[in-house]
Amino acid sequence: MSLSTETPLEILILGGGVAGLTAAMALAKFSPESAPPKIRVFEIRPKPGVIGGAVNLTPNALRLLDRLDVLPIMRQNDYGLEIDCIEVFSVYQPVQLGESSFRGPEGKGLGDPPYKALRVTRADVMKSLVEAVEKCPNVEFTCGQKTVEIDEDDEKGVTLTFEDGTTAHGDILVGCDGIHSATRLKHVEPERKEIYSGIANAFGFAPLNKDNPEIQDPSQLHFNKTAINFARRGMMLSSFYEPTKTSVYVGGVLQVPEIESRDGWKVRGADQELTKQDMRERFATDDVVFDDIKALIDTAEDWFMWPIFTLPPEGRWATQRTMLLGDAAHAMPPQGEATGIVLEDTVLFARCLARQQELGTGSFKDAFDAYERLRRDRINAAFKESGAVVKTVQDAGWLGHKIKCFVVPWFLWFTSGKREKHFAEDVTTSDLGF
Repeated sequence: MSLSTETPLEILILGGGVAGLTAAMALAKFSPESAPPKIRVFEIRPKPGVIGGAVNLTPNALRLLDRLDVLPIMRQNDYGLEIDCIEVFSVYQPVQLGESSFRGPEGKGLGDPPYKALRVTRADVMKSLVEAVEKCPNVEFTCGQKTVEIDEDDEKGVTLTFEDGTTAHGDILVGCDGIHSATRLKHVEPERKEIYSGIANAFGFAPLNKDNPEIQDPSQLHFNKTAINFARRGMMLSSFYEPTKTSVYVGGVLQVPEIESRDGWKVRGADQELTKQDMRERFATDDVVFDDIKALIDTAEDWFMWPIFTLPPEGRWATQRTMLLGDAAHAMPPQGEATGIVLEDTVLFARCLARQQELGTGSFKDAFDAYERLRRDRINAAFKESGAVVKTVQDAGWLGHKIKCFVVPWFLWFTSGKREKHFAEDVTTSDLGF
């Protein structure tokens, strides 16, 4: 089947999280106006998932959310807090080690138009995406659908069979269903299993209140808006995430022994007191110089921990009519802009598909291959960056931590130009190469 701008596509998307909903918005936005696609998104959960901490939306991520008409919704609802920079500390030294800045040359942000960063809860991002999708007439979002079978025919398309016996048929399938992707495990590359990274993410939310004299007011905290705090046994993020600055997101990236079963991780993740105690033992020891860190951990509520799984690098992303995006294709440890990478995936994929339609020749696989040529090097580089992050949060002795504190300022300075260049990029207008 040759693509054209005359025939509307029927597109199936598995996964109704950030990747799936942004993919739907991008496909609707960038498809040829003469042939708007019919897009159906299926989510396994009974309702959109809103569990999670506070994510950092980098300037390139905000640029794409603005283009997809999602950022205006976030601004109308006062979701998130604009971030000028991420401050970096050692919990054992009363001075800042360095910072990662989003200010840009004129202090207004990076890119044209300029954007800084936004710290915002995942729940608020999801609410904004759902609202944007509901306004899009050619996107249908259905929850509570578990896929049990994926059948692909090179000539006829893709058919999904759900647990309740119903089916859905489309020209292509886009797998945005995360690290445990049914699209990958049932169809694209079943042998490519997730691997525990050796680290876990723990988080809670600490209200500033009069019960704890150390954290009654933002001015008492050792950071302005958001900070990374290195310790010998992990890294703690402390950040405001909404305009009133009356609550602090407290997150830890920790080296944690593997638990063999997913049920075991669920039990461990839900044990709030054990997670809080673990955070105390890592970041609230007697030699920590910031009293507010100890107070934030003690005050924080709704603690949760979950393991960070990754996929082996490279791997297969596509068949003739199915494409994996986001964590379903390339899940990696945190490296500071995971959401931005997912957003870039969805926009570039949508543009490649639309470009192939405009050419009026070639197949879906030609569009998929064009996308992969654009994306593979960037994802491979991000994998390497994430590996470096894992090393910085692994348990270290006194000497190892001292070396890290010496290296971090130089690393931030040396890589600042590369980061700023990437944050200024706009993949909505970049050259696709075909």
